[in-house]
Amino acid sequence: MKSASPHLMVMSATPIPRTLGLIIYGDLDLSILDELPAGRKAIRTDVVDTSYHKRIYAFIKKNVDEGRQAYIVCPLVEESESELISATQYAEELSTKHFEGYNLALLHGKMKAKDKDLVMQSFASGQTQILVSTTVVEVGVDVPNATIMLIENAERFGLSQLHQLRGRVGRGSEQSYCILVSDSKGESSKNRLELMKETNDGFKIADYDLKTRGPGDFFGKRQHGLPNLVIADMLEDMDTLMECQACAKQMLADDPKLDKYPLLCEQISDMFRKAEY
Repeated sequence: MKSASPHLMVMSATPIPRTLGLIIYGDLDLSILDELPAGRKAIRTDVVDTSYHKRIYAFIKKNVDEGRQAYIVCPLVEESESELISATQYAEELSTKHFEGYNLALLHGKMKAKDKDLVMQSFASGQTQILVSTTVVEVGVDVPNATIMLIENAERFGLSQLHQLRGRVGRGSEQSYCILVSDSKGESSKNRLELMKETNDGFKIADYDLKTRGPGDFFGKRQHGLPNLVIADMLEDMDTLMECQACAKQMLADDPKLDKYPLLCEQISDMFRKAEY
């Protein structure tokens, strides 16, 4: 017979606001592994504008000439009316101008699975030196020899995405770099990118994201936005909320079906009925 209350382990390499929200609402205990694997170095992150492109290209060439590899990530697959850089156009420009003679490849989500696999195999083997890509490299890519992550139009990516992308480098023993390029003058964008420069700590990044975007709904589909708390503030009253969680645990331990609390039981049932799926 299967257990009525199985144990569950949730693992995340990149915490997001919803993760922190679930810690409060989802009755989760928390363990943090905050040490780098042996032999790895902290990734250096820099925030620059497009006037630095010439210097960035020279830096990438220097590292590639020394036997290492680089990612260049763009927000779009193809050219559009916006000023955002597209991977397809950028790859062509880089291969014919700035990195002529280097082995450069293009990767994006509109490619056939077979073609994507061939590109990634070439990069993983070291044959491809520079990979121009969209965010398809955000997760599940492990190339220890890649030491540079250049992200164009960095202001267009979420903090979790930026942290995930940065995590594609720094997987070997060599010093790795993440370069965030943005011409945005917006105060919010500048603050977000400066945070990425200041810390590699995913929980600090998620905490900032939580305070600016919110965790979304526990009952519902929203992935961001502050919950509708009536008598508490999720950001300012964390200690009170954690105490409430402890009280709820005790109540459930003493009375799993909440027979002693019919009004509370009815409110909980009503929340599930109204939940949007």
